[in-house]
Amino acid sequence: MKKIRIIRPEFVEFIPDDIKDGVLYISIRYNTATHKCPSGCGEIVVTPITPTDWTLIWNGESVSLYPSIGNWSLQCESHYWIRENRIVWARKWDEQEIELAKDIDNRNKAYYFNHKKKNSDKVNKNKLK
Repeated sequence: MKKIRIIRPEFVEFIPDDIKDGVLYISIRYNTATHKCPSGCGEIVVTPITPTDWTLIWNGESVSLYPSIGNWSLQCESHYWIRENRIVWARKWDEQEIELAKDIDNRNKAYYFNHKKKNSDKVNKNKLK
């Protein structure tokens, strides 16, 4: 199968069992977007919509996901963005770039959750006063 260049958003409550090619299933209730890898490998790709994972932008007509989607654990190792319903392919990354990106993601998540915990602790201390 050839690479897909366009993906159609479909808003659902639950992600269906039968994931179709070229459809981005979006569950606002469960903060997730799921699609088949557009490389044609057939693997299912899940992108959690959270402050530390992906951001979904819906402009009333099209969707975009930020940041890029790097499927490093899949055999195809595809890497792309979803921008206004289009698949924008990235060049293939080498192992060093992949490991650096994973390290940056892990550090950003740790910073976010440590910062959030500190702010939560401050709020709880203020409530006790």
